[in-house]
Amino acid sequence: MQGNEQQAYDRGITIFSPDGRLYQVEYAREAVKRGTPSVGVRTADGVVLAADRHARSPLIERDSIEKIHEIDDHVGVASAGHVADARQLIDVARRQAQVNRLRYDEPAAVEALTKEVTDYIQQYTQTGGARPFGVALLVGGIEDGEPRLFETDPSGTPYEWQAVAIGGSRDDIQSFLEDEYSQEMDLEGGVELALRALADVADDGLDATGVDIATVDVETEQFHSLTESEIEDRLAEFELGGDE
Repeated sequence: MQGNEQQAYDRGITIFSPDGRLYQVEYAREAVKRGTPSVGVRTADGVVLAADRHARSPLIERDSIEKIHEIDDHVGVASAGHVADARQLIDVARRQAQVNRLRYDEPAAVEALTKEVTDYIQQYTQTGGARPFGVALLVGGIEDGEPRLFETDPSGTPYEWQAVAIGGSRDDIQSFLEDEYSQEMDLEGGVELALRALADVADDGLDATGVDIATVDVETEQFHSLTESEIEDRLAEFELGGDE
């Protein structure tokens, strides 16, 4: 009987269950957990975004696997979950960043930009005939000279973090970050921590072609995506199973 009752509430995204749950939102969170992990680290010198983008097949073109995106000169986003859903939200964020520059002639604030995206996500938790976005995002950038790092949830809730993981193995990676994170680390230390966090749950170590890393530093306020050779050098330096 209880199973039939739950199934009835599954069918409507706009209907709360008697215990106050939206099952479709919870299922969207499960979709995020099935994605490969992404990690964000905020340091005094800037923000680091790192993502596992290993290919399912050696025949896949690596460049077609996109996990980290530039939103504006000073903001980047990493995703975990359904890639198509992520691309839709990336477009929303990019449009809002450009509108802000055209309207106010200044870069969009990271917090305000994140909330614009989460407002858009939240609409899909109360609209009949639609489903929630099965993706979580990490939004990192520089705002008024200060690094900011936010997570978006399929419910449309933004959270600000010092260091956070989304996607598969989130609990294990988050525990690693909680143990190893230090507010005193510099940007390079943030890169190392993010790579070590991903390596902690990788069965065969990390490969330079299967990892994406981007930084936004306080000094230049510019999004920078590390090249494959730069990632390979860091994997070798940190002894994390880089290309041989």
